[in-house]
Amino acid sequence: MHNYQKLMITLIGLITLGMVQISIASVVSTGDFNKDFFVMWSPSHVNTSADGRTRSLKLDQESGSGFSTNQMFLFGQIDMQIKLVPGRSAGTVVAYYLTSDQPNRDEVDFEFLGNVVGRPYIIQTNIYADGFDDREERIKLWFDPTKDFHTYSILWNLHQIVFMVDSIPIRLYRNHADKGVAYPRWQPMSLKATIWNGDSWATGGGRDKIDWSKGPFIASFRNYKIDACIWKGNARFCRAESSSNWWNTEQFSTLTSMQRRWFKWVRKYHMIYDYCQDNQRFQNKLPKECSLPKY
Repeated sequence: MHNYQKLMITLIGLITLGMVQISIASVVSTGDFNKDFFVMWSPSHVNTSADGRTRSLKLDQESGSGFSTNQMFLFGQIDMQIKLVPGRSAGTVVAYYLTSDQPNRDEVDFEFLGNVVGRPYIIQTNIYADGFDDREERIKLWFDPTKDFHTYSILWNLHQIVFMVDSIPIRLYRNHADKGVAYPRWQPMSLKATIWNGDSWATGGGRDKIDWSKGPFIASFRNYKIDACIWKGNARFCRAESSSNWWNTEQFSTLTSMQRRWFKWVRKYHMIYDYCQDNQRFQNKLPKECSLPKY
C-alpha cells in the first residue's frame, strides 16, 4: 500500500472518529428519571412514578429534597414540565438550575418563589459566571403555575443564554466575553432540581414565613428533555458547530422577530425587578453588560 493511501485511510479514520465523538456528545434524554438522574438529597422526600416518567419533591419541617443529572453538559437546551406548590406556598423555593459545582462556579437559575394565596407566583432568574452573581431578575407569571404543568426551558450556547416559559423568552444573557463581561462558556454543568425553605427572603422580603400547617409542600416534574453536549473532558467537541450541536449554529445566535415581540411583552407587563435598573444597589455603577445589546 502506498504511503498516500495509508495517509488517506488514517485521515478518514480520524474524521470518522471525530464524527462519532461529536455525534455521541449530543443526548436526547430517555424521559426516565431513574435512568438520567440520581437523588442527591433526602430520598424519603422524593417520589417517582412506577414508569419513571414523573417525579415529585417534598418539603416539610424535617427536610427539603432534590435530584441531579448523572451527566454534566457544556451547551444545549433543557426543558422540564413543572407543576408548582399549590395553595399557600409562601417561603418555599423550588429551584431548577444548571450548576458547575466549582468554587468559581457557573450557574443558570430558575427559582420559583412561593406566595400567599391570591398573589401571583414570582420567578427569579440569576446567572453566576466565574463565581460572581448579583444578576437577579424577577417576573410575575401570567398564569397559575400550580393548576397544571408548564414547560420551563434554558437554551445555553456560545452566543446567549435564553430563559423560556412555554417557549416564551423571559430573559436573555448575551455572550459579551470579548468586551470583558463574564459568561459561562468553559465549565460543564449538571441539571438539578430542589425544593427548600427560603422563608428568610423568598416571599415579601422574608416577612411571609412558611406556614407548616399547610404542608407538606410538593412540586412535580415530568416530560423533561435534555438535548445537550455531554461532557467528555474536551470542550472542543461541545464548542464546535455541527448538526449535533445545533444550538451553536447561527440560527440560534439571537432571538427571532417573533421571540423578540414576546420578550418585550414580558419585560413591559410582567417584570418586577431588573438588576440592570437598580442604580441604588450598584451605587450608579451598573454591571458592564447592562449597557450592551441583548440581541
